[in-house]
Amino acid sequence: MTAPTPARKPARPFFSSGPCAKPPGYSPEKLATECLGRSHRAKIGKTRLQYCIDLMREVLGLPDTHRIGIVPGSDTGAFEMAMWTMLGARGVTALAWESFGEGWVTDAVKQLKLEPKVHRADYGQLPDLSKVDFDDDVLFTWNGTTSGVRVPDGEWIPDYRQGLTFADATSAVFAYDIPWDKIDVATFSWQKVLGGEGGHGVLILGPRAVERLETYTPDWPLPKVFRLVSKGKLAEGVFKGETINTPSMLAVEDAIFALEWAKSVGGLEGLKARCTANADALGKIVAERDWLSHLAEDKGIRSKTSVCLSVEGADADFIKAMTGALEKQGAAYDIAGYRDAPAGLRIWCGATVDTADIEALGPWLDWAYAQTKAA
Repeated sequence: MTAPTPARKPARPFFSSGPCAKPPGYSPEKLATECLGRSHRAKIGKTRLQYCIDLMREVLGLPDTHRIGIVPGSDTGAFEMAMWTMLGARGVTALAWESFGEGWVTDAVKQLKLEPKVHRADYGQLPDLSKVDFDDDVLFTWNGTTSGVRVPDGEWIPDYRQGLTFADATSAVFAYDIPWDKIDVATFSWQKVLGGEGGHGVLILGPRAVERLETYTPDWPLPKVFRLVSKGKLAEGVFKGETINTPSMLAVEDAIFALEWAKSVGGLEGLKARCTANADALGKIVAERDWLSHLAEDKGIRSKTSVCLSVEGADADFIKAMTGALEKQGAAYDIAGYRDAPAGLRIWCGATVDTADIEALGPWLDWAYAQTKAA
């Protein structure tokens, strides 16, 4: 038996967890283009890069104690830049409860030849945060994009610690309150909650991270795109719009559009409210269906952005067929779970998604589930 085809589709069926839906009302024609075709070192280029940095600081509520700069390589490039330039000064503890956290463990062990203490948990769960040794440098993801599990808050991080905290916050910034006094290093990319473009990372450094950079030189060689220190001092230009290498000014203008949109919906509080409304709407859909459940059973650690769902009796082939049917209908794009995660759905609930589109998705999930079971 098949379910009836729903009458209404999501107006914007873009539910990918990265790159994510563009902001409502977006079109390329709305981007400022005066800096395109000009040098990023020219006054107009540096002015726009600095404006983008200033907007990020404003919307995030980032204190003056922390620097923020645009770096190469999306979130991965930013986080590896931090690892390569600052790790090795003391012990390392890494937390891994999904694939990207495991990636940082692999970097530390196989590339940097370090011997980190590793706290792991299965998909859908969180390691015991009370066992983390903050005499070490600590690597963790604030919001696990591939498991739908986040840290509940920053209370588990002590105010006074010997090691540095390194937060991969790419699916967390602009969606949660980040206690910046607990964070020495944070990274993200524009392609998540802002709905920007990939390829560029953002690096945030607290004062203790700057001190580490200026007093410690790692044993391994650093590629040019990782170098944050010149003559023993932080390369301050990186945090003033003087990028290490050539950025895409089109991507910068795209990020500026998204940040100005963020301000128009109430800044950080407005973005958080949109994420919460979307996650709540999807939670209602899940609660009303006995064949659908959250991979993260504990609501206190459940993501409000990358929401991962389990489908009763589904294997990878079932999910592929189910999501393929939705894409063919133009009802939902890119909602299959991450390739390394348990077979299931992953639906982005970040701020650039409209709640009405999440609500319209429910009947389509019913339709696709019934179609696939009947096949």
